[in-house]
Amino acid sequence: MPTIDLLVKDFLAQKSIAVSGVTRNREDAANLAYRKLKAAGYCVYAINPNTTTFEGDPCYPDLRSLPEKVDAVFIVNRPAVTEQIVHQCIELGVPRVWTHCSLGTNPRFAPSLSSSSAEVARLCRENNITLIPGACINMFLNADGGHAAMRGLLRIFGGLSAAKN
Repeated sequence: MPTIDLLVKDFLAQKSIAVSGVTRNREDAANLAYRKLKAAGYCVYAINPNTTTFEGDPCYPDLRSLPEKVDAVFIVNRPAVTEQIVHQCIELGVPRVWTHCSLGTNPRFAPSLSSSSAEVARLCRENNITLIPGACINMFLNADGGHAAMRGLLRIFGGLSAAKN
């Protein structure tokens, strides 16, 4: 089984990434991830069915509406919405999904804070989609002090294992 670091390295080696869950109503992990990916030179797409723009960029209602197939999707949504997005990944052939959980890759530590679920893991496993079931892009891509500290603590306490999906 690949380590979290190998999974993250593969995910971040992609050129086009969709970020689901960006919002104009509050500051959250999806917004920060979108900005970090964009600043790092990725072709990044915002996904939110309730708005047409995000910080001056087009915002799309779903993966089907994107102008191109993306290489990966970072998801910061409730598990029920995440499942819908994974179904779109299956339909469109998107091979990588990263579901957000600020407390690591094991959703049992904080199921109410996770975008993942057992159903998401099953769908990914059965459809050969590589899944990072938790943690956050912001802990790995140009991490600020707080995100780097969180990554370090999660490593110490076993919260960054590459969970089987």
